[in-house]
Amino acid sequence: MIKLSRLDGESFILNAELIKYVESRPDTFITLINNDRVVVTETPDEVLGRVIEYHRCKRLLPQEMTG
Repeated sequence: MIKLSRLDGESFILNAELIKYVESRPDTFITLINNDRVVVTETPDEVLGRVIEYHRCKRLLPQEMTG
């Protein structure tokens, strides 16, 4: 799970396993595997960093891998 913020500043937790792809349009749109979309204040690189850290915590990625 990763913590993100909606455009109105409200924080929420998203299951990173459900992310299909992330786009910059210029706001950051996260499309989930069920094709729902979420718009967040974080940049695509910030979302990617949080997803990588999430997977590291699960021990699916080695510590030396960088994004």
